[in-house]
Amino acid sequence: MVEKKGSIWDILAWIVLVGIFIWLILKTVGIINTPLWFLYAPLYGAVYLAGWQMHKLDGIGKEVEGLKKFQSETIREIHNIKLDCARNHGK
Repeated sequence: MVEKKGSIWDILAWIVLVGIFIWLILKTVGIINTPLWFLYAPLYGAVYLAGWQMHKLDGIGKEVEGLKKFQSETIREIHNIKLDCARNHGK
């Protein structure tokens, strides 16, 4: 089985996501009493995660474009092979 290794950015994004989740739980139960400026830290983390996801989606879009191009080229090659076979068998 092939194991896919995540990039450092994937690992960092998961750490940020888990950190925000733990912070929200601790804040909800009242264990964390943070100053007002620190209250926005999860929002910064969420902005990072949104950017990370947009970067991932952009990469997926480029891969899909490449697959579509490969598909059309393959269909064209198969069509040419069929034409060649029909011409050769007709002789």
